Parts: sequence; C-alpha cells; structure tokens
Amino acid sequence: MTPIALSAQPGIYPLASNIASRVRGLFDAAVAQVARQCSSEGRLVAALLDRQQFTSYELAMASAELLAAETGFVPDAQASALDADLALAAGCEALVSVVQRLEAIYISAGMAMQGLNDLACSADMGRFRALACHADVLAHLGAQVAVADDVGVVRLSESVAMAQDAFQRFGHDVVKPLAEQIHREDLMIPEPLLQGMRDMGAFGLSIPEEFGGSASNTSQDVLMMLAVTETLSEASLAAAGSLITRPEILSRALLAGGTLKQKEDLLPAIAAGELLCAIAITEPDFGSDAASLALKGTRTEGGWLLNGAKTWCTFAGKAGLLMVVTRTNPDKSAGHKGLSIMLVEKPSYDGHEFSFSQDGGGLLTGHAIPTIGYRGMHSFDLHFENFFVADDRLLGEEGGLGKGFYYTMAGMTGGRMQTAARACGVMRAALYAAIRYAQDRRVFGSPLMNMPLTQVKIAKMAMRFASCRKLTYAIGQRLEESGAQMEASLAKLLACRSAELVTREALQIHGGMGYAEETAVSRYFVDARVLSIFEGAEETLALKIIAKSLFETALASSSAALREHVHAD
Repeated sequence: MTPIALSAQPGIYPLASNIASRVRGLFDAAVAQVARQCSSEGRLVAALLDRQQFTSYELAMASAELLAAETGFVPDAQASALDADLALAAGCEALVSVVQRLEAIYISAGMAMQGLNDLACSADMGRFRALACHADVLAHLGAQVAVADDVGVVRLSESVAMAQDAFQRFGHDVVKPLAEQIHREDLMIPEPLLQGMRDMGAFGLSIPEEFGGSASNTSQDVLMMLAVTETLSEASLAAAGSLITRPEILSRALLAGGTLKQKEDLLPAIAAGELLCAIAITEPDFGSDAASLALKGTRTEGGWLLNGAKTWCTFAGKAGLLMVVTRTNPDKSAGHKGLSIMLVEKPSYDGHEFSFSQDGGGLLTGHAIPTIGYRGMHSFDLHFENFFVADDRLLGEEGGLGKGFYYTMAGMTGGRMQTAARACGVMRAALYAAIRYAQDRRVFGSPLMNMPLTQVKIAKMAMRFASCRKLTYAIGQRLEESGAQMEASLAKLLACRSAELVTREALQIHGGMGYAEETAVSRYFVDARVLSIFEGAEETLALKIIAKSLFETALASSSAALREHVHAD
C-alpha cells in the first residue's frame, strides 16, 4: 500500500512547528547558560570561551540544523508534494539531531535534563518521528526521487532562471567534457573555458552596472550569484564552480572600502574577466586566525614593501590581481585592527609554479600545493620578498589603513554564501549520479534502485540536498533585503558538511566503481571534502563566528531584560 504523503497528513505542519518551537526554547536556554559561563560582567572572556569549545561547536551545528528545519516547516503552496515531504522528513531528522546535541550540551553545562527528556519522550515527538522517519516512508520517498524530474526546487525570478538555464547549457556543453581530464591530469583551467565564462559575463555578477558588471546598483543580486555558482559547481567544482568566488570576495571588499579611482581602475577589468583574481589571507602558521596574520607591510617611499608568506591562495598563478591581507601595524597586540589590504598586480602564469621579479628587486614566487581533489584552479604557497606595492594599491589608500579585516569580512559573507551554493551543486551532481547508477546496476537479478536500503539512502541524500538548497536561497533572499551575515555562516556550515555525507553515500552506492577514478562520483567525493575547510574552516566558523554571535545576542538580551525589570520596579 502506498503511504499517504507526509504533507497530506492532518495537522502535520502545526505538529512540526510546535516541536520545532519547543526545541528552539531548549536551544535558547542552552545558549544563554553557556554564554553566562563564558562571560564576566556581561562580556565574553576569551579564556572562558576556549574552555567551552566543544559545547560551542555543538551549539553552532545545532543552530544550523534547527534553522534548516524551521525553514523547511514553512508551508509552500507552490512546492511539489515530493518537495514538501522531503522538507518535513529532513526537518524531523534535523530536530532529532539537535536534541541529541543538546543532551551532550546540557550535561556539559550542568543543566537540568527534565525539559529535554520530556520533549524526547513526548507523544508529539513520537508521532512526528513515526510519520517522517519510518523506513517505509523514506523508501517510498527515495523511489519517488528516482523518477522525479527535479527535487529541491526553489522559485527564482525570470531573469535568474534564464541565467541559470544558460549556465546549465554551458556547464553541460563546455565544462563537463573537460572536467574529468582537468581532475585526472591535474591541469590548469583551459583558456576556452575561461573565455566562455567571460563571454557570459560570469565575472561581473557581483559588480554594479556603473562599474561594468551586471549587478543592480541598488541590490547585491545574491540570488543570481547563488544560482550561477550552484549550476557551475554541478558541472565541476574545481573547473568552473569556484571561478567566480574570488571576484565576488575581492569586488565586495573594493566596493566596501576602495576609493572611487580604485573602483574605476579595477572593477571593470574584473567584471570583463580580463583581470582574474585570487585572495591571499591564510598563512602557514595561522590558518583561519586572522588576528594573528603576520605578512608584513613596511612603509617605503611611494608605497609598501611586503615580506612574508601566504598559503592556500587559490588561483594565484593564473590571477593577475591578488587581494593580500597584510599587517601594516607592526604592533601585533593590535590584532585584526593592524591589518590592511594590498591590491597586488602581477603577470598571469600557467603551470604549477611561477616567479615574478620587479625592476626594483622585489620578488614574488608561488608553488602549487598538490591536493587530493579540487584540481584545476590550484592553491598556491606564496612568498613575498621586498615586494613593492604602490600607495594607490592600498585598499582605501590612507583611509584604509587598519581596516583590512573589515573589508575582508564584507567580501567573505558573499564568499560563504557562494560556498553553500557550491556545496548544493556538488550534492545535486552526486545525487543524480547515484540514481542513474542504481537504476542501471542489477544486483541479484533486480535493479539496485529497487532495494529498500538504496531507496532510503537516496531519500536521505535528497532530503539533505533539498534542505540545504532551500536554506541557502532563503538566506540569500534575506541578504538581498537586509543583513543575515551570521546566517550565511550557518548555511555554509550545514551545506558543506552535508556535501561530504551526500557524496560519500553516492560513492557507496556505486560500490567498487565509486572508488575508481574513471567515475565522476569519485571526483565529487574528494572535491566535497575541501568545502568544510576553505572560506572559513568548519571549526573556526563554528567557534569564532556562529557561537560567539549566539552568545553575544544572548548576553545583550539578558542585559536588556534586566534593564527593563529594573525600570519597571
């Protein structure tokens, strides 16, 4: 007998929302308690935060899962019955995970477990799990996913949908035929692919029309950027999906802090794809710890001399413009307030290493880092020796001194949203590769797709993909309307972790063939692994951005409530 669609079950949405609301209350209580344990006189204390790294990390992961569930529980009259069912099932699975995380958090924080236990054992939770997590329900969902035209559909404006269609054709016709060779032979991205991206205006998506791009002068056009990035990443993360992330970050930093002349000089060339970009933030000894970055910029006549090293600078060889986060204040106690951005121009090089000598003796060398995946763009180690940068290439010129961290963050929000979209693209590619293989592969006389375990696996992969996609685009819409910087980090955190799980299951469904380099799914698997590392490593994102923001909000709310109480008295 065919199970009744989840979304057609009487009262399913109020049930789901009620449970989510109860989980949210328990989550907020945990955040408030840990915030108190990490603070003194209403302010967070670094040493106390460090003691709570495990609980902070778990709270960040729980925050992402909870937001995804809440987003999925909002009824959408335009969604297909299958997408509505996937959202409910994904939300149920996410809430179960959040409750499990909260159990460990409550124990570590010394909180009473009664409310958490009451929810876990409640009739409502039991009914919801019986409806949404039953193996037969999930198997039925998986069978539906296998024959559906698409899942995880999001509503896009006509202009965004048209761009997405155009880039899908480009991905299919140009990127996919090259992707496997680029990965297997560790090649640089070929010029025909880059030229195709230029011709389609891909490098100007985040740049306003007044500076030669296609973005509105009044909007960030986040949804356009997400749709194009996701589509290109489905074709190949390394050969196409990541190409527009670097111009996204650098352009937004320029728009946030650049002088008018800097914008007029650089943005049109970036938009046209004439000036390819790379971002140099990470250093060998400091990783994602921006406040400790040490590459030194020393004043000299007419500009600055750069000395030091950067690492994991993606596309640095081919790029003609590097955004280099530089310590211009020699006093390290200044932390992130001592950082500035240098706009370093250099020749474009093919190959895995380069050396650029300036007339005055300055030297910049680069060497590509061998990696298990994400090949094509290549990430470089860079070394600067008395490398001269003119005053007019200090971002913001004199007014930009010490503001490099803030300009970088202005770009990183978009970069993190792009990374969430990239993860969605990789998940979609892996999901449909798994479906095709399971339909073709016969095991014990029957298609692998007919096996209940395979159907459940496909359902869970589709649930994660659809949930992350809906969350990513929902946050993208909020960014266009207002803020949501912290939520961008949540989208990246969840989507990147999910991409690892989805590609892992896709490879597993392929069996031995999944481990063979000749199948695309092996590339999806190794490419997905990098997503939780770059644009903010998972742990740094969880501890330094998400958890810290949660705690600061909780402390501010507590202080406001106390002031209101005192005023009332």
